[in-house]
Amino acid sequence: MQEYVIDDAHGLHLLTTSMQAYDTMLSALDDVKKKGAVVTNHRGELRANPSTTIARDARAQMLLALRHLNLDLLPRGKPGRPAKGG
Repeated sequence: MQEYVIDDAHGLHLLTTSMQAYDTMLSALDDVKKKGAVVTNHRGELRANPSTTIARDARAQMLLALRHLNLDLLPRGKPGRPAKGG
């Protein structure tokens, strides 16, 4: 990712948040892969695996943080985040 420069505190926080959410999403998806999307609760009833909700929410958080960084696959102008005031 050399074409993007993220060196301000806010940008680094957003990037950290997005990567933490990514890790959470992968862990939840691993649980879903092991146990399945549907699990049995303590009463023997079928219920959605709680990890499916965790994965969905973590994915949404990751995408939101990345969106706030204004990252595109193909940079439109000068690479990096916009300058302050611009």
